[in-house]
Amino acid sequence: MSANESALAGSIALTRRIDLLRSLSPLISSAQDPTIRIRRDGFARASHTPAAHGTLVVEGVRGDDRRYSLRAYGPGAQWLLERAPGLLGAHDADRGFVPQHPTVARAHHRHPGLRLVATGTVADVLVATIIAQRVTSLEAGRSWTRLVRRHGSEAPGPYHLLLPPHPSVLARTSEATYHALGIERGRARRIIQACRYVPQLDAALGLPATERQERWRSVPGIGPWTAALLSRLAAGDPDAVEIGDHHVKHLVSWNLAGEPRGSDERMCSLLAPYAGQRGRVVRLLGVGGQPPPRYGARTAPSAAMGT
Repeated sequence: MSANESALAGSIALTRRIDLLRSLSPLISSAQDPTIRIRRDGFARASHTPAAHGTLVVEGVRGDDRRYSLRAYGPGAQWLLERAPGLLGAHDADRGFVPQHPTVARAHHRHPGLRLVATGTVADVLVATIIAQRVTSLEAGRSWTRLVRRHGSEAPGPYHLLLPPHPSVLARTSEATYHALGIERGRARRIIQACRYVPQLDAALGLPATERQERWRSVPGIGPWTAALLSRLAAGDPDAVEIGDHHVKHLVSWNLAGEPRGSDERMCSLLAPYAGQRGRVVRLLGVGGQPPPRYGARTAPSAAMGT
């Protein structure tokens, strides 16, 4: 692709600053993810949209940490420009969010630019999310990168990114092919099944959060954990919590109660005061809390003891 390839252009002025690295980190599967390139003041991301594929490039304007120039390449360029505010966290409203715990308050204070972003489509976050089911982030990142490098295609624009394989292609890919990339039969089957329903999944994005997740959980291959993550990433849902996650329940229990191990029930109880913003608390603890002890605790974190 030529550096002079034609693009649609635009700009956006945010009302609040965004920390791009931390806010977009859930969309990055690994340091080698070939679908995205990001730095502190901008990023380029290749993706599929309900309209067509394309690449969105966002660059900060020097001297103004809230203004960004936009360029979009490919047949999906117009769609990407229209949804760029969501990807920059412009629709993330935390008005009324009051941290009620010292650890949450400290994380909120130290990371004022953390935003919940919204891709506006399930197409690309779906497969990466299913790949991450019940494996480490390192394993998931490797499998995603292999999948994209093996079956993706060159993205439009001058940034040498790769488009992920289209969901319609993945729905026809054999389980043996996934297995060769480190994705065992169970996850492969869920990817194949869920990819057949991407238009229906996208159609549910405009529904209220509870109804949206219920609709998504009716799709083969999508359970509560996957539906919650999709809701947060695609729709920017601030209340979505990963029920069934091996790590998150311990993260919440440790930081909010000083308990090194927790259950989904205990996690939900601790997050109850933040109803409507529980997913935001999980994200804040992820970037500003303390990781739970690996084998139990000698002492509880000071914030959990109210000091």
